[in-house]
Amino acid sequence: MGNDRTVVRVLLDRRGRTYAEEAGIRLSDRPGPLYQLLVLATLLSTRIRACLAVDAARELFAAGYRTPQAMEAASWQERVDALGRAHYRRYDERTATMLGTGARLCLDRWHGDLRRLHREAQGDPAGLRRRLTEFPGIGPTGADIYLREAQAVWSDLRPYADRRALAGAKRLGLPGSPDRLAGLVEEPDFGRLASALVRVALGEESAGEVTRVAAR
Repeated sequence: MGNDRTVVRVLLDRRGRTYAEEAGIRLSDRPGPLYQLLVLATLLSTRIRACLAVDAARELFAAGYRTPQAMEAASWQERVDALGRAHYRRYDERTATMLGTGARLCLDRWHGDLRRLHREAQGDPAGLRRRLTEFPGIGPTGADIYLREAQAVWSDLRPYADRRALAGAKRLGLPGSPDRLAGLVEEPDFGRLASALVRVALGEESAGEVTRVAAR
């Protein structure tokens, strides 16, 4: 347990920022940030490097598309252009369409406020995943991304670790269950740990280097 805590401390020192933080999202339980997280999860769901998806989210937000109202009001070409500026080009046209359609769904179904989705599912992760996958471009992986990051503000989700986070834990020799991993950090830090573990699974962080530093 002591060694596991050291590994986790080193990992968080090196990769302690969530993807939402990297995208400039000040995550809180409010409609704007929760919608921005949905946009980020949509972008991260495609077969593209995570850094490009994060850059694309930042570009969309810089263009003013931080709410479903603003995203829908933007023209398809404006969304394509914003994605292109971030070099998110392989999926830009399809993604621009999905973002517009998803914004309309968010407005029609949940009045632009994803807290309503949370309340509707009564905090049940399976219910949340089903509802999230109704958004175009959000499949099981995208829903996992959303919930993994949202647990920072939706405490009833914690500890939420998807298969990628658990794969990262395995590479580091850490426990393979969310509950056991949760015992290695303070409760509010679990979302940061889950994101850091995903970076290990995706090869953004070297498991070998983390364990070497932890062993010093």
